[in-house]
Amino acid sequence: MDENLSTPPEATEETSSPDEAESARDPEQTAEAPARRTGWMYALAGAVSAGAALGISELISGFNLSVPSLVLAVGNAFIDITPAWLKDWAVDVFGANDKNILIGGMIAVTLLLGGAVGMIARRLPWIGAAAFAAFGALGFWLGIETPLAGTALTAVSAAAAAVSGFSCLLILRCLIENGNIPGRPSLTDPALLSSAGRRNFLAGTAGAAAIAAGSAVLGRTWTERSRIRVATREEVALPGASEPIPDPLPSQISSAAGVSPLITPIEEFYKVDTALGIPAVDLDSWALSMTGLVDRPLQLTYEQIMSQPMVERYITLACVSNRVGGELVGNAKWLGIPLRTLVEEAGVRPEGTQLIGRSVDGFTVGFPTEAVFDGREALLAVGMNDQALPFKHGFPARLVVSGLYGYVSATKWLSEIEFARWEDFDAYWVPRGWAKEAPIKTQSRIDYPRPGPVDAGPVTIAGVAWAQSRGITRVEVAVDDGPWREAQLPDELSIDSWRQWSVEETLSPGRHRIMVRAADDSGEFQTAERTPVRPDGATGYHTIDVNAA
Repeated sequence: MDENLSTPPEATEETSSPDEAESARDPEQTAEAPARRTGWMYALAGAVSAGAALGISELISGFNLSVPSLVLAVGNAFIDITPAWLKDWAVDVFGANDKNILIGGMIAVTLLLGGAVGMIARRLPWIGAAAFAAFGALGFWLGIETPLAGTALTAVSAAAAAVSGFSCLLILRCLIENGNIPGRPSLTDPALLSSAGRRNFLAGTAGAAAIAAGSAVLGRTWTERSRIRVATREEVALPGASEPIPDPLPSQISSAAGVSPLITPIEEFYKVDTALGIPAVDLDSWALSMTGLVDRPLQLTYEQIMSQPMVERYITLACVSNRVGGELVGNAKWLGIPLRTLVEEAGVRPEGTQLIGRSVDGFTVGFPTEAVFDGREALLAVGMNDQALPFKHGFPARLVVSGLYGYVSATKWLSEIEFARWEDFDAYWVPRGWAKEAPIKTQSRIDYPRPGPVDAGPVTIAGVAWAQSRGITRVEVAVDDGPWREAQLPDELSIDSWRQWSVEETLSPGRHRIMVRAADDSGEFQTAERTPVRPDGATGYHTIDVNAA
């Protein structure tokens, strides 16, 4: 063959494309491209792995009530260190939903941190192990600080959460990098890695997320069932009251007026406390102790408490965080033992000027001992609206003291009553900027009409007013800065209960401003000065704007 017609040796080699040639000249660039394409995968893997750790923690907590979940342990610690202004803002904005918002926020932050760990562990795998080890250590440290927590089981729960989270991260990393889980042949073909490998990763991620969510839901369900089983609340039969009180007469104010019912249904009664989770109380081991500056310390089992003479009382409770016109107030029929009976049995000493209520979860309140003896209603309550205390309202026993805001008196899940000198102890909220003495202020609220559009012409303006331990004697309403008009007051249920009121007005078309004020048994009207809830409760007239058409 003619040598001149033969193919040159160099021409027999496969010609490279410009892109391939460029990649051959810059191998680092080719390595970074897949890394950029899979970055979101590592972040997703980290987030799902963090979720798996939380889910396993909830599941183990559901098996045994002495094991706190990591979410609740961290959340309770966060509440304790949260600045007072942030707590006030949360209660004011979210009301009774503030705890749910906090839990949701903590879960979101945990997943975001998990995503960041996943991204970093892409290049530094040991970071993943260190992060989940730190996660478990934090959970254990905060968990054992939780009242009623068992040290050994809390350690097991924290370790299991850390190991499950890191194991999930390792498996998802293998799906990203090899296209398969450990122990199976890797997908070495780049085409397979980009198609089947991605599908395997997404399927694995979805499965891990489903397991994490299922574990959390199952754990929460088991926790609730375990609490009911341990507490045996459903088996409680309330004793009859030695001083029963009649049911209230039908309201003289039409329900169509939108006024709050005289007795607040349990499901509508406000709930504000520091507990993220409802404490689980085992009635077989629970007892109420009376300690401190007393002559005869007492310890009473639930059975002993239920065998004592009971009284029924209508008492309105109000939260100090209730803003003017707010809904953190409710009225209920309480069944319990007069606190004075127990205090006299224990024999409080003259220097025991402060009664401290301690909850099973460590929360404390404190109020002057004289409030037990000054004639106001003060109960160790075991029943609410003819039922055993609901779990969320303090089962098995709580304090109910008329005329004092709840943060200084209304201990739920009560475990101890201690007597101390007034100057020797500050309860939970006092170091956090709230007043040590907190008598309830006279307040009134417009329930109807609501702010906004209303029909022009005759309208019923109605609401409630309260001044516990003093009673409401007069309510007045003013429209557009006009003269104050006295409202109708139905018969008083008790001086410790709120009082419904109503007045008829005729509203002409246009915008109108409506104000209300109330007076207690002293004849003095509540102050018009607007003050915030801190440090000892809000003041001012509730005012609304309506547009009549």
